[in-house]
Amino acid sequence: MSARNLSVTSAGARRKSVADEPVTSVLPGGDVPYDPNHEYNADEEVLAALGYKSEFKREFSLFTTFCVSFAVLGLLPSFASTLFYGMGYAGTAGMTWGWLVAMIGIQAVAMSMAELCSSMPTSGGLYYAAAVLAPPGWGPLAAWVTGWSNWLGQVTAAPSVNWGIASMILAAASITNPDYVPTDYQVFLLTTFIMILHGIMSSLPTRWLAQINSGGSTFNFIALIVVIILIPAGTDRESRGLPKFTKSSEVWGDIYAGTEFPAGISVLMSFIGVIWTMSGYDSPFHLAEECSNANLASPRAIVLTSATGGIFGWFLQLVVAYTVVDIDTVLDSDLGQPFAAYLMQCMPQKITLAILSITIIAGFAMGQGCMIAASRVTFAYARDDCFPMSNLWKQVNPVTRTPVNAVWFNCVIGILLLFLIFAGDVAIGALFSIGAIAAFVAFTTPIFIRVFFVGNRFRPGPWHLGKFSMPIGMVASAFVALMVPILCLPSVKGADLTPDLMNWTCLVYGAPMLGAMVWWFVSARKWFKGPKVNVEHMMLGREGNVVEGKNDSGSEDGPTAAELADSKKAADAL
Repeated sequence: MSARNLSVTSAGARRKSVADEPVTSVLPGGDVPYDPNHEYNADEEVLAALGYKSEFKREFSLFTTFCVSFAVLGLLPSFASTLFYGMGYAGTAGMTWGWLVAMIGIQAVAMSMAELCSSMPTSGGLYYAAAVLAPPGWGPLAAWVTGWSNWLGQVTAAPSVNWGIASMILAAASITNPDYVPTDYQVFLLTTFIMILHGIMSSLPTRWLAQINSGGSTFNFIALIVVIILIPAGTDRESRGLPKFTKSSEVWGDIYAGTEFPAGISVLMSFIGVIWTMSGYDSPFHLAEECSNANLASPRAIVLTSATGGIFGWFLQLVVAYTVVDIDTVLDSDLGQPFAAYLMQCMPQKITLAILSITIIAGFAMGQGCMIAASRVTFAYARDDCFPMSNLWKQVNPVTRTPVNAVWFNCVIGILLLFLIFAGDVAIGALFSIGAIAAFVAFTTPIFIRVFFVGNRFRPGPWHLGKFSMPIGMVASAFVALMVPILCLPSVKGADLTPDLMNWTCLVYGAPMLGAMVWWFVSARKWFKGPKVNVEHMMLGREGNVVEGKNDSGSEDGPTAAELADSKKAADAL
């Protein structure tokens, strides 16, 4: 290590420069994290090299981070909530080999994301990566698009999950009392109540959240195994004059005509269930600032979540595909919840209620994990003044050391979105498509930039893909480019397309994103410069001066990641 890459603080300690850290930093290679009153540990050094000071307690480990991520993934409740799309668009063929095809693209996205996380383990995650990796001058816009799309995906996650759970609770009541038919306002009130419970729980200290989510994730995993075993073991199809399992030729070969598009398009449309179910693996990225050994533990948790979810999710798809009796009846049942209707077709009532109860508890844990992950994203973006009243949402509660204000901001937005319930099942169902598209756009924007624009400027962290990085990134980018327009297609077309059958994803996702882009061109481009650096650094090569959170104009805001990245790119070009 050269003398230029070392510095001696007032306490006489020698500190590593940014160039010595395994990160893709926006800071010049000679910068040294500096605090005369505090000795950085390894995680704090990595975060400081990215331009941020540590504000959370690092009480998440690889296991507890995986637990939150797996809870957010919530395979069992996610599958139950999206069965209408997975089974309804392409039938059992889409659920079996369709799941495997979709997982190729999804795993490519997860692995590419994990590589970015190892190199840039910060709560801003994908948003930070987009700003840092974008070509000179494009960092703020890349961060703006990625950030708003990611936030839309995050803020719709908890209400969509909780709507599914509320529907299952009321469907269970209908099974017990056939005369009871749930109304829209009852679904709305129950979902709102669950949202408020999750808001309270998500405001707890980090240590408690880690323990709660460890328990929730453990239950999710056990519940998944139990249901995978219980369905084939407990099915009573034979007592109804049917073979115990449907023939494989029918399960794998028959594509249900759930849309008016060709069979291949119908299978692709059914991927919404896979994509939405598998979208929780980004949570470790957003929890990186609360995780110890983050640039190894967080990417490992991402890949572990995606791989585990993909394998066990496929097993769940198989047992349902082999036991479903009549898809039309499942989709059109008066119960209002396809998973409950499916169970009633092939299981005794007591087992049906037991499986629904297990799924509801697992879904409650999933909604809790979604609320936590969304609050960290909101905090990270408010820290960079992306929202109106950002000063309020970026505050860390001094007692719990968690972003409580961001939790309740998201909770209120989520409750407002639930008014879509009164517009019908198709309208509220758009939350699932929004979550899938918004998440994929956010996931892949920095991956696309990394593959096609960065070249050798990317510095891998300790977890990386090596020579497979570029090919895997290309597969991820191509998969998302294919799926975004597919997820906007309605199930019918031509004269059959009416407002109540329209796929409202284009409007519910497109309108906020259009608003964000209008805001960008009218105003935000003048003041939004991307992620802000908020940690002091010693600038070697600048006569040892220390930057103290002031930009060139003398304001209290520090330099932004995009500004530093552009200056660094220009220096590298020279």
